[in-house]
Amino acid sequence: MTENNFNILVLGSGGREHALCWKIDQSPHCNKLYCAPGNGGTAGMAENVPLDADDHPAIVDFCRAHDIDLVVIGPEAPLVNGLADSLRQNDIAAFGPDAAAAQLEGSKGFTKDLCAQANIPTAAYGRFTAPKPAHDYLATQTVPIVIKADGLAAGKGVIICETMDAGHAAIDHIFDGAFGEAGAELVIEEFMTGEEASFFVLCDGKNAMPLATAQDHKRVGDGDTGPNTGGMGAYSPAAIMTPDLVAQTMQSIIYPTLDTMAARGMPYRGVLYAGLMLTDEGPKLVEYNCRFGDPECQVLMLRLESDLVPALMASAIGDLSDTELNWAPDPALTVVMAANGYPGGYDKGTTINLNALHEDEDLVVFHAGTKTDATGQLTANGGRVLNVTARGKTVAQAQTKAYAGCAEVDWPEGFCRQDIGWREIEREQT
Repeated sequence: MTENNFNILVLGSGGREHALCWKIDQSPHCNKLYCAPGNGGTAGMAENVPLDADDHPAIVDFCRAHDIDLVVIGPEAPLVNGLADSLRQNDIAAFGPDAAAAQLEGSKGFTKDLCAQANIPTAAYGRFTAPKPAHDYLATQTVPIVIKADGLAAGKGVIICETMDAGHAAIDHIFDGAFGEAGAELVIEEFMTGEEASFFVLCDGKNAMPLATAQDHKRVGDGDTGPNTGGMGAYSPAAIMTPDLVAQTMQSIIYPTLDTMAARGMPYRGVLYAGLMLTDEGPKLVEYNCRFGDPECQVLMLRLESDLVPALMASAIGDLSDTELNWAPDPALTVVMAANGYPGGYDKGTTINLNALHEDEDLVVFHAGTKTDATGQLTANGGRVLNVTARGKTVAQAQTKAYAGCAEVDWPEGFCRQDIGWREIEREQT
């Protein structure tokens, strides 16, 4: 490393990691960029390396052998499993919280109890480790109601139940092992009414800096119908998050969380992603994630005008006080192209051809579940496969550009929602 010139390793293989690599690669402070394991898109700007995020010694050894100055941990599971701890114990800067702080995502019960302690507005709840008490509690509640597996379930461990019978069935479904170890405990929550928004802050253990707002689309079908997914599209900014709501969220949710975590000896470093419900009583916390959202990261990176690398490093080493980030005013929107059958069963290995895509500086296709086979052919390798991402003067214009890009993707075995950004576009038209 030369001064302010870093070798960087990004861990992950999704669209979020491709977007992070795309932005990091633009930085004059990035000397050499690696991505592990990466995908068919990250290979265009980083050296993909076959590292297993669960093998902490191998990652530490790689960092030492390649003089890695900063590791950017994309997904939640390695953070919950303590990868940032292992890196810091070996004097390697890591972007992301340690295992204790990552409990904010790793355990919904942990977060609900913290909210109760810190008086953070959120849904009323109960925590349960056995079926009978859960069934008894449910019988005292009203529907609709939300049943959640406590641990990490890849965005699929939340069940919204419209009837009591559905609620009791969800309890049995989770305790019968539907989500593995993530369902050893569950949380039953009051159903909150309002509009959801994604709110991101960069943290260094003491300071917190709000990032741009976004809104994602969790349901698989148009009109927000069908089962929840990891996310079928997103846009930024979410105009519903007014400056007043941003300030209110910081004061009533973010700062009390960070202060309580620090007081517990669990200072939070990295990006903190608050899923919010904007209710008639004000913003309430739905849940925390300890990493960038996917696909929200894609629209944030397309709007970010500043160099990302100094901000990542400042968060990792613990001093954001002199960091500023500037955002393009133009909205960005991303459409997820997924394999037919997702979020259920789907085929891998189907062929994707991107040669017909027109060149446009406001259009970027971020790869998620892709890989390049031995012949150099791009193939699908997951459920959510591509993120067709565009900027425009309005959300409607960004949507038009993104869907024009989707139409140029030659992949018969894929599908996408046709209405990403619909709420914001309705607001723009009134």
